[in-house]
Amino acid sequence: MANQYFGTDGVRGRVGHAPMTVDFALRLASAAAQVLAPDGGRVLIGKDTRVSGYLFESALEAGFVAAGVDVMLIGPLPTPGIAYMTQHLGCSFGVVISASHNPYEDNGIKFFDGAGSKLSDEIERRIEALLDGPVLTRESQRLGKAVRIDRSRTKYQDFCASTVPAGMTLEGFKIVIDCANGAGYKVAPRVLADLGAEIVPIGCSPNGRNINDGCGSMAPELLQLTVPGVRAQVGVALDGDGDRVVMVDELGRCVDGDQLLYILAVARQEEGTLDGPVVGTVMSNLGLERAFAERGIEFLRAPVGDRYVLGLLNEAGGTLGGETSGHILCLDKTTTGDGLVSALQVLAVMKRRGTSLAELAAGMPKYPQTLLNVRVARRFDPQTSPAVVEAAGAVERRFEGRGRIVLRASGTEPVIRVMVEGYDAALVKRGAREIAAVVEAVAARAEADDSGG
Repeated sequence: MANQYFGTDGVRGRVGHAPMTVDFALRLASAAAQVLAPDGGRVLIGKDTRVSGYLFESALEAGFVAAGVDVMLIGPLPTPGIAYMTQHLGCSFGVVISASHNPYEDNGIKFFDGAGSKLSDEIERRIEALLDGPVLTRESQRLGKAVRIDRSRTKYQDFCASTVPAGMTLEGFKIVIDCANGAGYKVAPRVLADLGAEIVPIGCSPNGRNINDGCGSMAPELLQLTVPGVRAQVGVALDGDGDRVVMVDELGRCVDGDQLLYILAVARQEEGTLDGPVVGTVMSNLGLERAFAERGIEFLRAPVGDRYVLGLLNEAGGTLGGETSGHILCLDKTTTGDGLVSALQVLAVMKRRGTSLAELAAGMPKYPQTLLNVRVARRFDPQTSPAVVEAAGAVERRFEGRGRIVLRASGTEPVIRVMVEGYDAALVKRGAREIAAVVEAVAARAEADDSGG
C-alpha cells in the first residue's frame, strides 16, 4: 500500500500548499513523536538554508515538545550530518527540513531513526495513520524542552575528516567547492581547508532564497568555468542538502555519480577492500555496467532512490552504491549518502595515486543519454499507458539491442522522467523527444478528463 504523504525521500512540496503547511508540520511532529518516542526521548532537528526552514523548525519544535520529546536544534547542516549527529548524540530520531535539490519555494521533512537510517515504509505508514488525530499535548510535568546546539556541528566536521586515510592531507590540491548556497556552506569548505587544501568557495553565501539557484550539483556550469579559470585541480559541487556530489576535472568537464562510483569501486577492488556487488539504479549509464563487467565487478540495479540502493546493498552484502545524480553510498564509512564524504574518498584516491580526476574517470566511457522531465498536473505510471508503451517500444527497436529506455514517475516532483540511452547520440535525442511528446499528450488528455473537458 502506497504512502499518502511520504515519498521516496520524506514529505515534500510547495511551501504554503498541502502538505507543506504549518498545521501539517505540527501534526506530523505529534504523530512522529508518538511512533518514534512514545515514552519521551530526544530528537535532533536540522535544516538547509531555505527561508521557510524557520517556519517548519518552529512548528516541529512545538509539536515535539508538546508530545514530551526534548528537542535539539542544530541549524543548517547537511542531511548526512543530521544522520550522523542523531546517532552520535544518542537521539531517539532525527529530522531534516529540506527539499534537497529543489528550488527554494519548496521544502520537505524527512526522518532518521536512532541509528541514523531512513525510516521503513511500515513505520512511515504508522506515522501517517495518526495524522488525522488530535495533536498530543502532555501535562506540564511531561512536556519536552528545547535547546540550540549549533556549535556541535564541529563533531560532524571531525567525522568527515576522519574518513580520509590516517595521516593523509590534501596539501597541494587547489579545490573549488560549490555548496549550492545550501546546508554544506559552512562545514564543507572548513573540512577541505582543515585537511590542507587551498579552497576557492562558490555557492557559499546563502540568503534564504538562492539555494540551488544556478549553482551546486544540479547546475555545475559555473563550477566548470571556475575550475580551469583559477587553475584548480578539481571542483566539488554539493546539492542543497549536501547528500549529493558531482565533481569537475581540471579541464572543466563534469564527472557524474556513475563515474565517481566507478572510480571508487575500481580503487577498492585494486586495494582488496571491495565487499560484495556494487549497486546502481535503473538510470545508471550502460557504460558503467560494461566497464564493471570488463573488470569482473558484479553490478546490480535498484529502483531510483537511495533507500532502494541501500536496501539492495544490505540484501546483497555490498558496501558501495549510488545514483547518476551523485548520491553515493559508502557504507564502510557512513550510514547514508554523504556528498562531502564521497568527495573526500575520490580526493583520497587522487592523492594516493598521484592521478588526475580526468585520468581516473577515463576508464568508464559513457553511452549517450538523454533525460527529459515532462511536467504533469498529476503523476501517473507511464508503464500503464498503452500509447506511451507503444512509443517506447518503437524507439527501443531502433537500437537493435544497443540501447535502453527507462520511464518513471518522479517520487519527489510532479514530473514523468523519460530516459533514453544508446550507442547513437542522434537516435537517443530524437527518441527521447518522441516519447516525451506522447507522455505530454497523455497527461494533457488526463487533465482534460479530470476537469470535465
